[in-house]
Amino acid sequence: MARVSISVNNHTYEVACADGEEKHINALAAVLDAKVSELVGAIGQAGEARLLAMAGLLMADEIQDAKIENVQLKQLAQVQPDIGPVASGLDEDRLIERLETLASHIESIAERVEAS
Repeated sequence: MARVSISVNNHTYEVACADGEEKHINALAAVLDAKVSELVGAIGQAGEARLLAMAGLLMADEIQDAKIENVQLKQLAQVQPDIGPVASGLDEDRLIERLETLASHIESIAERVEAS
């Protein structure tokens, strides 16, 4: 199992990941860091655990919206089959899976931050 250092809100965290997933974890961490930076810009520093929890909630909300949109696209594809279920060229199921994985990683990081 590999370990990778990620930086969120100028704090470094060591996280474990599957071998070969380091680049992917760094990319996910960059998304999380951007979300936390957005929160800091809006509300200021609110403590690492709280910022991570709030970022996790925002990202979970985005996942929920993506799931709803996926269902709507599938329903639309049934009504208008000529547009196809993936009109934009994206694989929505894979996108949702990746967003759910990201949310899980965020929750795990938040739990470890709160425990420390």
